[in-house]
Amino acid sequence: MTDRHQDASSRPAGAILLTGASGALGRVLARGLAAEGWTLRLTDIVPFPDPVPAGCTFEAADLVDRDAVARLAEGCSAILHFGGTSVEKPFDEVIGPNIAGLYNIYEAARLAKARVVFASSNHTIGFHARSTTIDPDSPLRPDGYYGASKVWGEMMAGLYWRKHAVESVIVRIGSCFPEPVDARMLATWLSYGDLTRLCIRAILAPQVGCCVVWGASNNSRMTWWEGDARDLIGWAPEDSADGFAEALAAKTSDDPVIEAHQGGGYVKIGWTRP
Repeated sequence: MTDRHQDASSRPAGAILLTGASGALGRVLARGLAAEGWTLRLTDIVPFPDPVPAGCTFEAADLVDRDAVARLAEGCSAILHFGGTSVEKPFDEVIGPNIAGLYNIYEAARLAKARVVFASSNHTIGFHARSTTIDPDSPLRPDGYYGASKVWGEMMAGLYWRKHAVESVIVRIGSCFPEPVDARMLATWLSYGDLTRLCIRAILAPQVGCCVVWGASNNSRMTWWEGDARDLIGWAPEDSADGFAEALAAKTSDDPVIEAHQGGGYVKIGWTRP
């Protein structure tokens, strides 16, 4: 039996809270998990743009509303935290949902005794060179305010594990789109199917502690990241960007700084160095 075809015994015992449900990845997960018969509580600051899938409910809420977040998480066995600012923005736009909101998520998880699957990002390590290979213990080198907020999230995950035994699977998402669109994504692409299967395994794995999984599909050009917890949760990517290599290998930015760093274009946003 694979993650695509689960029986009822493979479903989580309680409801799953999915934040950021109205975003691109949230909608993918809502459809995919609902199709497996899971019970989901969907939430976002904006309305859900699609018909709410069977077995799901939707309630609009702001991540900075601590009481609302705690109420939504009550009785849930896991929180898929995909909410908040998801791209590089000025600091004032990041601090609310990604800093205060993240704290509210972990407090809610502590109260509900829920596991968190935290949508982190490759932008936590974006200033590492593409010529190097790193693992989850390598220094964090965020490439912007968004990446720095995800570093904060990873630190909170570790704190709540050590102090409160709240389990977390930290997913450092590479580039999760329907298809890769440039040469960098030949390394970093994560398919929607692999994302869904990763989240399923992150929820169903018996014990995870606080661990990191690199969110990339089975791309032969992915030589930057190694040594994660995919075996611990029982996940292996099934899709690959390799079939797009001929069309995309020459599609680069032509900017030497961007092409030198794992974070790609984010490293040049707000850049003031000579």
